Amino acid sequence: MDFKLEEEHIILQKEVRKFAQNEIVPIAREFDESGNFPKETIKKMGEMGLMGIEVPPEYGGAGMDTLAYVIVMEEIAAADASHSTIVSVNNSLYNYAIMRYGTEEQKKKFVTPVATGEVSGAYALTEPQSGSDAGNMKTRAVLSEDGEYYILNGRKSWITSGPVAKYFVVFAMTQPELKHRGVTAFIVDGDSEGFIRGKKEPKLGIRASATCEIAFEDVKVPVENRLGEEGQGFKIAMSVLDAGRIGIAAQSVGIARAAYEASVQYAKERHAFGQPIGKFQMIQQKIADMKTRIEAARLLTYQAAWKKEQLKGTNQRYTLEASMAKLFASETAMFVTHQAVQIHGGMGYSKELPIERYFRDAKITEIYEGTSEIQRMVISRLETGLK
Repeated sequence: MDFKLEEEHIILQKEVRKFAQNEIVPIAREFDESGNFPKETIKKMGEMGLMGIEVPPEYGGAGMDTLAYVIVMEEIAAADASHSTIVSVNNSLYNYAIMRYGTEEQKKKFVTPVATGEVSGAYALTEPQSGSDAGNMKTRAVLSEDGEYYILNGRKSWITSGPVAKYFVVFAMTQPELKHRGVTAFIVDGDSEGFIRGKKEPKLGIRASATCEIAFEDVKVPVENRLGEEGQGFKIAMSVLDAGRIGIAAQSVGIARAAYEASVQYAKERHAFGQPIGKFQMIQQKIADMKTRIEAARLLTYQAAWKKEQLKGTNQRYTLEASMAKLFASETAMFVTHQAVQIHGGMGYSKELPIERYFRDAKITEIYEGTSEIQRMVISRLETGLK
């Protein structure tokens, strides 16, 4: 067992860290406050290949592996979680779904412009009444009489990159009586007639990652834009979420690392009672617990990335590893950022420092791509075999 990164991963890590610290860190606070979409840095990341990390070069991507994706996610998240959320959606939800289940024509048409950063992609599963309960979705897709297109009607909520994305992987019921077995996936152009984008959501964290509700009013989707076969949608959605959870685990590690590094520096510089606060045992305990949890979270994330690579080209899933990584890493991010606020005291509560932003950004990692409660349910069911 070798815990060292390959040379190509080390080079990638250094390059992305340099970019993130020089290009993203200086603007992170501004975009958090304004809530504007950081299109210029996203374009630059597209030019670097970061919007299609695992996409083969013939489709505009970098052609790297899952570990490379995890490394990129951590480095970008350590600079700004909003940027990493956009990277995550493009890579592990949108691109991955089409690369795994799409036709050759779909890959060329819908992946290439997203992988190069020309446009953004999005993933539309959640609805107002169905988040984790995907089998209860109300969005309907009805095949036209001539069999040339589907007509979509319904609403999707909390769609990351919804206000700006060009293309969407959308899930809709084609056979409602079959519940989750009646779900079908589609690729939908955001410029289609009847496609409506709602207002941007005013969020607690990851504020520069634009989120909104979208609605479909008799949207016509060509049959050739169906992703997979009818009734395959739920299977596609769940397998794609496995990949998404690895990305969110890496994001969580990045957020936690940024908060931890700031706390270590502050513990050395801040003096109280005639000495650095890092000499006090309570601060030392916090630093030790933060460091240990971050390292454990990273190892779980790397393990999930490794398992995904091992299973490429098979129908086997890495659900257990992805759920464990996502659960532990997201809760680590919340733990570490909370401790960081405590270590910084009043300054941790002030917007003068990024600590409070790390704290706000960390919370979403316990919610999207399946809540911590859902992850525990998934892990338990896989281990006990009890449904």
